[in-house]
Amino acid sequence: MPDTATDTVATPQGADCQLVINRVFDAPRELVWAAWTQPEHIVRWWGPPGGGTSDCEIDLRVGGRFRLTLKAPDGSEFPCNGVFREVVPPARLVYEGPAASPSPCGAGLPPRAVVTVTFDAVEGGTALTITTVFDTEADHDAAIASGLAQGWPPTLENLSVYLPGIGA
Repeated sequence: MPDTATDTVATPQGADCQLVINRVFDAPRELVWAAWTQPEHIVRWWGPPGGGTSDCEIDLRVGGRFRLTLKAPDGSEFPCNGVFREVVPPARLVYEGPAASPSPCGAGLPPRAVVTVTFDAVEGGTALTITTVFDTEADHDAAIASGLAQGWPPTLENLSVYLPGIGA
């Protein structure tokens, strides 16, 4: 089963707004989970083409922290920080962004946002859904304007290319 294209939808939810991104990977759920939660894998695929991630630390437990530094193609660096609210291997992660960030998209984890990532086993692969719920409509609009929605498809394509190389 080949990977399917990424669908990105920005949907207002009353006073809150959310961004939902879906992708199906031709890889088992446990493998996609490992690639998403282990620093040695994340540094190999997270980030835009020509950029990437220079470092990553993960304390994969409720209350644990997630930190990485995203490098843009021009060499600019953007920190991505968060705290895990829920960890259910290999099915679900929920984490929240910091109160402030130098970038409204937070290198994939916007400030004052809650991100839920689900890993659903489907025939021949894994359906990944990333749901980002923003604190305010202004936060949503700022993250979208800074490129959050445009940044995820190439990053997930990096993951798609990376997964076959790490095996089961």
